Amino acid sequence: MADAEKPLLIKRYASRRLYNTETSDYVTLEDIARFIRGGREVQIIDLKTGDDLTRQYLLQIIAEHESRGENVLPLDVLTDLVRSYTTQAQSVVPQFLQMSFEMLRDGQSKMMDNFTSLPPPMAGMPGLDEMQRQQRAFMKSMMGGWPGAQEDSPEDSAKADSSDKEEIEQIKAQLAALEAQLSKLNK
Repeated sequence: MADAEKPLLIKRYASRRLYNTETSDYVTLEDIARFIRGGREVQIIDLKTGDDLTRQYLLQIIAEHESRGENVLPLDVLTDLVRSYTTQAQSVVPQFLQMSFEMLRDGQSKMMDNFTSLPPPMAGMPGLDEMQRQQRAFMKSMMGGWPGAQEDSPEDSAKADSSDKEEIEQIKAQLAALEAQLSKLNK
């Protein structure tokens, strides 16, 4: 296995400090989150016991983001996750979540491919450039930091302005409204 395919090994010392074995320096949870957003797998091991602590630290990273108001998980989803620990659904939930995220990543990739490889007649359609820009902004806000998510070119990044932020907020509000409607339908 090539080095790039191996998980980055992080060792936790008794002092709870986290040590990056590749760069021989200490790292923070935010550093680990940055490695993951960059597409790198990580493995966090307790130096003394050899226990794998990866899940515990990933959950801590998620909890910190959620507590700062970077809410990705709707309250209904969190509630259902808590319920799944005490029900028969516990065996199904992990596979369902994994398949859902794989479908989301695949759909994002296909959607971006479709928008970037439009046939010439569609390329001349009025408003297409704006629609593609909005779609990229939406997908970036939804998929930002996920492995395989397309990054903006420096030229695209330079064009971002406050109207992009406003549009993203509008899209988030629309998404929240759709989630609320779906939640009502599921009840």
